[in-house]
Amino acid sequence: MAPPPQGVRSRSQHQRRKRIVQAAAALASRGGVEAMQMRTVAERAGVALGTLYRYFPSKMDLVVAVVSEELDILEGSIERRPPRAGAPAQRAVEVLMRATRGLMREPELAEALIRSLLLSDVKTDFGDRLAAMLLRAALGSDEQVPDDDQRQVVARALSGIWTMEMIEMLRGQATAERIQTRLEISAARLLADF
Repeated sequence: MAPPPQGVRSRSQHQRRKRIVQAAAALASRGGVEAMQMRTVAERAGVALGTLYRYFPSKMDLVVAVVSEELDILEGSIERRPPRAGAPAQRAVEVLMRATRGLMREPELAEALIRSLLLSDVKTDFGDRLAAMLLRAALGSDEQVPDDDQRQVVARALSGIWTMEMIEMLRGQATAERIQTRLEISAARLLADF
């Protein structure tokens, strides 16, 4: 029997990878990173442990994939419903507050993802992707911002402020309203020249 065509194999591999990431996210949402035991993830995803390690060589690689999946969901939301606020800073804050609300629906998952971003040695594009979303919201999707443009630095700084605010919220030291106020002040100052 001939092997399946390459497109079919790729589709099934993509679906298997997606099942693994979803299983890991579900476990993390109920028990944090500690609940994401590789064997348990494999069982829940319906794959062999060796298959799981072929896709994700370490637990942190798997956590990074879950972070990426959450960013995909946020990007999809922003594409479907772009921020409507007037000023660039307001539109950027709207993106960050959507991210906040999305993560806080699953606080244990949020804590696992934020903690892993801070402690992981695994390279992730989280900061770049969040900064790109902020720039698209602030400037519009048509404007391309070169990598060496100072607005990239400003967007990264604002995403860093948001990450620290999320840590405060997860520790119970800030509310969503307080975070929004701080982000509005920071964004207004950082994005004043946009």
